[in-house]
Amino acid sequence: MNIWDGLVKFFQGGGTFMFPIAIVLVIGLAIAIERYIYLVTVSTRNRQLWNQIVPMLSQGNFRQVVQVTSKSESAIAQILNYGLARIQAARRRDDIEKAMEESLMEVVPRLEKRTHYLATFANLATLLGLLGTVMGLINAFHAVATVNPAEKANLLSASISVP
Repeated sequence: MNIWDGLVKFFQGGGTFMFPIAIVLVIGLAIAIERYIYLVTVSTRNRQLWNQIVPMLSQGNFRQVVQVTSKSESAIAQILNYGLARIQAARRRDDIEKAMEESLMEVVPRLEKRTHYLATFANLATLLGLLGTVMGLINAFHAVATVNPAEKANLLSASISVP
């Protein structure tokens, strides 16, 4: 028996609640894969931009950094643009940090988009599995209720698994 046959038997043994659990699994995997691809892409873009502007920042070429970051659409470019725009207006470090924190409030929701669904789907799959277990136990005790007392133990143990 190969892995596929074992998986099919496991799925069939789980009963009717395996279908909604499988749907939740597929949706959750789709979201996780999409977020992974997006975050890897963003991370690569941010790393490339950072490697490009670090020498300029160490030399104090803020105007050149502003030119490079204003052309880029990466997350780190947007954060740095907010901070660098405040360098001319406010010389206090706190003002620059606050401006960069404000830009984080715009960037972070894009990075965390749809990730809250993953926890919801994990809880939903667990509750669907529990509901299937409870329904199977109810059916098992229903079947045992009308049987001869000598056969109850065997029938109950055989009934707990949904065929």
